[in-house]
This record gives sequence, C-alpha cells and structure tokens, in this order.
Amino acid sequence: MLRATRPFALGRGAHLARHLVEMTLAMAIGMMVGATAFFSAAGTTPDDGLRRYAISFTLVMVAAMTIPMVAWMRYRGHTWRSSAEMTLAMALPALPLIGLRAGHLIAGSICGFYCLASFAAMVALVVYRRRDRRAAAG
Repeated sequence: MLRATRPFALGRGAHLARHLVEMTLAMAIGMMVGATAFFSAAGTTPDDGLRRYAISFTLVMVAAMTIPMVAWMRYRGHTWRSSAEMTLAMALPALPLIGLRAGHLIAGSICGFYCLASFAAMVALVVYRRRDRRAAAG
C-alpha cells in the first residue's frame, strides 16, 4: 500500500536544525529585551554596566534567555520535564562564573563567556535528548 507523504515534512536533521534555530532566536530576543531593561534601569552604558554589575547582569541574562525559551518550548508542546532540563542547562553554566567573580578570582564581565557556555549547553541537551528519544523508540 502506498503511503501519502507530506510535501513539506522535515527530515530528522532539518527538524533538529529548526528546533535549534527557534531556541536560539528565543534566547537572542530575551537577551536584547533583558539587556535593554537592565541598562535602562541601572542608568549606565553597556560597557560600564558589564564591568560594574557583572554578576547582576549575568543573573538577568539567565532569566532573560530562559523564560522566552521555555515559553516557546511549551508553545511547541514540550513537557514541563523538558522545560526544566533546559532551564538547568541555561542556569548551570552561570554558577561557576558567578562564584569566581564573587570570590574576586576573575575580573570584568562574565556574561560573554556565560552566553557561549549556555548556548553550548543548550545544543548539547537538544542533541542528547534527540539521541535519548531515538534509543527509547528503537
């Protein structure tokens, strides 16, 4: 029997790529909104604010990137468990950086490194969960 195919169905790789693009866009939008709100509230320029309020700004970025990402995940039908895992993947990279900065073991802004680390953690979790789902199905 012939099966009807959807003309625009995405393959596994394309589905993963679309998901990563959606998550990255949610993060980027959250970063822009969060940064604008933070620097406006602090009454400072980004350069000065990143140096003077490194820890506070990083905490704002954790929330600003995670909230829209989880909202989009829920909109796309992901479970609360998946959303909680993504929240942890976004928050955990900030902890050692905040500890090092609070302990005066590093100086300056920590947000750039945090943003890269959180993006890597997000990609790693998405790829891991994809493999995990495939193993459970097979």
